[in-house]
Amino acid sequence: MTAPTGVEPADAYTVAAGAEALFRSTFGGSADGVWAAPGRVNLIGEHVDYAGGLVLPFALPYVTVVAARIRNDDRMRCVSTHTTDGWQGAVAEVAPGRPSGWAAYLAGVLWALRDSGIAPAGTGFDVAVHSTVPVGSGLSSSAALECAFALAVADSLGLPTNTDGRRTLIDACIRAENEIVGAATGGMDQSVAMLARPGHALLLDCRSGDSRLVPLDFAAAGAQLLVMDTNAPHRLADGQYGARRATIERACANLGVDTLRDIRDVEGALAALTLPQSVPRVRHVLAEIRRVVEVTDLLAQNRIADIGDVLTRSHRSLRDDYEVSSVELDLAVEAALDAGAWGARMTGGGFGGSAIALVPLDRVEDVVAHVLHRAASAALPTPQFLSATPSSAARRL
Repeated sequence: MTAPTGVEPADAYTVAAGAEALFRSTFGGSADGVWAAPGRVNLIGEHVDYAGGLVLPFALPYVTVVAARIRNDDRMRCVSTHTTDGWQGAVAEVAPGRPSGWAAYLAGVLWALRDSGIAPAGTGFDVAVHSTVPVGSGLSSSAALECAFALAVADSLGLPTNTDGRRTLIDACIRAENEIVGAATGGMDQSVAMLARPGHALLLDCRSGDSRLVPLDFAAAGAQLLVMDTNAPHRLADGQYGARRATIERACANLGVDTLRDIRDVEGALAALTLPQSVPRVRHVLAEIRRVVEVTDLLAQNRIADIGDVLTRSHRSLRDDYEVSSVELDLAVEAALDAGAWGARMTGGGFGGSAIALVPLDRVEDVVAHVLHRAASAALPTPQFLSATPSSAARRL
């Protein structure tokens, strides 16, 4: 079910047609194939992936599609239906910050696969991109782009794409984003884009890399998970995300642990921190990891309505302790709760982007109307509402 006034998810093959048409008009001839990867929403477990925590995301029915053709001359040529700014250059010249912009997510993946010896030197690609994952919404359009192309490279080179093969591709996508793009992401987005399954969330242990699928059926519980894209720009590479991650890394060094998952005495750890700003940040991470366990246990008991309170507690922690919310996100959460949502919170890196609300089906229209009204009254951007049905992982079309 899709929210009233929402953006309907286009069929993946319809999106593929857009990528193929751009490929033919730009490069001539046909692509070797077309690959899709999904955006994601994180149900619970925010800003804990780089702390070795637990996260519970699922794939969305909104996808990024790449039409790709292999080359043997070390060149990449990249175009997108969403911008006139394409890029072409030698893969051997790819380096941190080069290229800049959206093409770095593509070039970075091929660079990482070549640097690790998985893709042979001299490999290049022509790539055309079309996407329905909203950019800047906090729904991981970047990981969708990386993973669609990583799968295209793997298939083109005859590399394994089973679960183990996909984990190798996940690592390459993480390196692309961390080392070439310069965004200090922790790997949750790439993992769910590669390992998701319809009707399930992915419980991911970011310390061990282990994951398992958790059944998730909102409709069966008489509910909808409403994604509220605030249309407030969402940035991860502007320093704020990296600053939070650096604070956690300093706290781990202060406490003498590899990750915050190693903490057993929470109150003792908070008391031992020497930098005052670290205390609320660490408190959020440790509490958020516990909230992921709580939600997973509730889902195992088919108590979907009861996770609403946990979602709301997560938002308050992200707003007050981690300080990554925004006026737009807070308003969307408060308006949804006032209109009858069981729970709501920001999702993604924060500082704009999207919030989610768990809403009984008979209150969805009221929640949408109230969020729109509150945003208009505050002279904020008009939100969009997206379908949040647990969907498929990256795949060849």
